[in-house]
Amino acid sequence: MMSRCKILQAECSGVYVLKLVGEVRLNLCSTIDASIEAMTLDPNFATVVVDLSETTLIDSTTLGLLAKLALRAKEKSHFLPSIISTNPDITRIIVTMGFESVYLILDEPALNDQTLIELAPQEMSEEVLRTNVLCAHKILMNLNEHNREQFKDLVVALECDTAEHASSSVG
Repeated sequence: MMSRCKILQAECSGVYVLKLVGEVRLNLCSTIDASIEAMTLDPNFATVVVDLSETTLIDSTTLGLLAKLALRAKEKSHFLPSIISTNPDITRIIVTMGFESVYLILDEPALNDQTLIELAPQEMSEEVLRTNVLCAHKILMNLNEHNREQFKDLVVALECDTAEHASSSVG
């Protein structure tokens, strides 16, 4: 049985909290991406705290979106975004991916969850999904050399696949 995953969000005075619960995989990437767009377009945006304290599994597409969020947050404000990870396996993954260069990594859970509301999952076409996966992995690759090596073959395959689908849908 796959554990139910949820994405929760709250905002107070321009400080956003994005909490990922359960097994967070690419099926939620459109929801996460829409949330990133909305929060970083907010003129009052100050910073974001990503709470992974209840995340049991996180895939590389989601990690790429979290890297995108950190980079956007850095453009928008002078505050370094924070990421909370109390699970040693998740912490090891985010450190390996180079997140300490774009996030303040905390190992204490957030105190107050009452204000979080669940974001509704967004539907997406296969083409949008493919584009999201490709963009997320390109962002991850740009964080460090380890990621560049780890994801270069996948990115090349996705780019070829995307080009193939584009040319077959034109003809």
